[in-house]
Parts: sequence; C-alpha cells; structure tokens
Amino acid sequence: MAHLDGELATSRACVTRNMHIGVSSSSNQSIEEVRAAGMAAGSTQHIVQLYTMKDRDAQLHIARRAEEAGCAAVSLTADSPVLGARYNEPRNQFRIPEGLSLPSLERTSEAIQAQTHEDGFATINSKSHSWAEEIPWLRSVTKMQVWIKGVLTPEDVELAIQYKCDGVIISNHGGRQLDETPATIDVLQDCAKAAEGRIRVHIDGGIRTGTDVSKHCLLGRSASGWEGLVSGDLL
Repeated sequence: MAHLDGELATSRACVTRNMHIGVSSSSNQSIEEVRAAGMAAGSTQHIVQLYTMKDRDAQLHIARRAEEAGCAAVSLTADSPVLGARYNEPRNQFRIPEGLSLPSLERTSEAIQAQTHEDGFATINSKSHSWAEEIPWLRSVTKMQVWIKGVLTPEDVELAIQYKCDGVIISNHGGRQLDETPATIDVLQDCAKAAEGRIRVHIDGGIRTGTDVSKHCLLGRSASGWEGLVSGDLL
C-alpha cells in the first residue's frame, strides 16, 4: 500500500544490503514476483509468512508456490488467530485502496473492497490455531524450514523445540495485535537462554538503529528484522 513497487523494491533493496526478506501472504505482489525481483538483483533468501487458514488446500497452495519459487523457509504466525481490536480502523472506515489485490490469497480488489479488514481476515484465517496440528502438517508437505513467529516466552521456545521447528521469531506483531504485550527486547534474553543453542532465535520490533541490533546481539539473537522503517522509506 505504501508504494506501487512495494515488495518488489524491498526485495531488490534487501539484496543490495545482503539481507533476507520475509514475504507476507498478504503481499500486494505475488511470491513469485517478489522472489524474482530479488534474484534479478543478486542472491538472497526469501521466507514466506503464513497464517493458519480455514481452507487447508489454499494454505498448502501458498506453501507449494513458495517452495517452487525457491523460498527457504515458511514462517507460521502464532500470535494472530483473530485480528486485534484496532479501533481506529472502523472509526476511519479503513479499506485497502482500490486496485490492490492479494495474489497469494487469490483475492481480487473487488472482493477486498466488499469487506472490512476485520471481516476479510476472519473469512480467510482460522482462529483454531494449534501448533500440535499445524507444525507437523507443514513438515509433511514442504521441505522448507519451518519457523514460528510471535513467540514471547521461554515456554513457547521449548514448545518450538519439542515440535522440531527450525527457528523462532520473537515478535509482538508490532504491538498492534494484543494490548499489554511486552516489548520484544525485554523477553529476548530469557527466550535465548531457553533456546540454549538448540534452535535459532530471531527478533523483530522497535529496531531503528545499529545500536538496537547490537543490543539484540548481546542478548542472544541470531538475526534482527524490521518492517516499519521499510514502509516509511517507501512513502
């Protein structure tokens, strides 16, 4: 929504900075297009973000497309079985701008315009999210790495290890999914200690400078990620 070239420009920019990129399943460009844009600029790894969906076949279709496009991992979002109460959206009558589609979800602009953001989310995604079901299923249908995004506690790190995930992403969904969640940097050290080198730990949220990344390094993460700065640069 921030720029017509959106995810394509971001993919190219990540390559020039030797960074990996996560592709949202709600991207306005297809997984194949985002991956191709990055690879045309050089070599990088792409990760596809995925929700637990009501239509398992549609979820499988996205995973298969990502793998065939050359993505290295799938990041299963664990902190959003339902959309957070975002009061400003109905107050401002928020709609995704006309002309934008969601190719990975095979949602046309017309279909998107016919629903609110909350209703559109609920139509596609399942609120009955279960690691015990989702992670083994993903393992059975793809050779990509499986990561869990939205981890904030040592207990969830232990569960991710138990379910043989390749990594966890310490994330609070930008602080807009659930009130009173802790800042990711405040839980990083405990989560890294729980990992004990048995699983990779990445983090997002609140990253603005190299100093922030240095703090994450000292507290035990293996990679840092951000989104807000990218969106701001595209505006």
